[in-house]
Amino acid sequence: MAAWSDLTFDVLEYITSFLPLPDRYRFGAVCKNWRSVSKQRRHPPAPQLPWLVLEDAKETNKRKFYSLSEAKHYSLDVPELHGRYICGSSHGWLFVVDLKITGILINPFTRECYELPPLPAYNERINVTTLIEKVPDDYNGGPIGLTFEEIQPRYIFKAILSHDPKETSDFTAMILFGEMHESAFWRPGDSSWTVIDGPRGSMDDILYFKGNFYAVSPRNKIYVVDFEPEPKLRKVGPKIPLENGVESCGIQRYLIDFNGHMLLIERTYKTDEKARCITDGFIVIEPKLEQNCYNICYDIDGYALFLGRNACIHVDSCRLPKCKKNGIYFTHPNESLSPKKFGFHDLGVFDMTDKTMGTFYSVDVFFPCIDSPVWITPNPW
Repeated sequence: MAAWSDLTFDVLEYITSFLPLPDRYRFGAVCKNWRSVSKQRRHPPAPQLPWLVLEDAKETNKRKFYSLSEAKHYSLDVPELHGRYICGSSHGWLFVVDLKITGILINPFTRECYELPPLPAYNERINVTTLIEKVPDDYNGGPIGLTFEEIQPRYIFKAILSHDPKETSDFTAMILFGEMHESAFWRPGDSSWTVIDGPRGSMDDILYFKGNFYAVSPRNKIYVVDFEPEPKLRKVGPKIPLENGVESCGIQRYLIDFNGHMLLIERTYKTDEKARCITDGFIVIEPKLEQNCYNICYDIDGYALFLGRNACIHVDSCRLPKCKKNGIYFTHPNESLSPKKFGFHDLGVFDMTDKTMGTFYSVDVFFPCIDSPVWITPNPW
């Protein structure tokens, strides 16, 4: 039997394709030769569970991450994330903004990044008076003490990418921003964001699906983005009734590309004994755009979904036994300015099989007002 040190580069590289991210880093720490092998990506990476991006560590300013598969925290030194607000994640990249609403796309595992232009006429799209009124006076037992500049990053609701920037430079970033969750896009080389003309009212989520961007409104209406001749949202697909006639205040909607099928997921809320808004359950719907009809889904074929400010993720639980089959993992999605009052504690996993709610992280954890946890699929290659 050959010694490990005598294994060829190709064999070692093939072995690394079976390793999740932490083990791949450990593999690379063995020696200089193995380190160079660990940085290659000739084979598809091993399937892995998403990580949670948490807050800055006060002592070191390193960013905390939580590995779901290991139930373990890691602190990564990513200076570009310090003090910035995370608005979304997609293909292993984070969309982060500072207090001046200038943003970057960054891969926190490689620190590759793109600088993004400021949002167009951003302050003109926010009612400052209304915004300040939303800030509670009793935050953490005293005045919240936040300025308008500190508040406004929270009004970038979500951001996604069409493609992984490491695989192609021909990608598009799409965001929902402002009080009405307007949509805008940016491509490498553009000097500014282009706002997309759309119907009155906000959008709950956006999705890149089979070559097009889609959005869903609080009334379960689905829109496709037409880029030519002028960017606009155009309604498509069937009319999907609201659950119990409830509109946006009681339901949050998500769109996901689920193995080539579009799914619309309704997240319902209830008020607990402390008057906090917490997740009550999920309803999964498959809109059939071409047939102009829809189906209600009662399971997701043993997969698990990960919802939040990220581009929604699905993983095969059969290949990743440490996650719940037919489970919907969720993080706090709201724009609440008082997590102490309204609940960044709202993290959990919903079992679609028996309709029960469970936990995957301490319900007593408190996240600072600057950020809420965001799912990300590690992409260090």
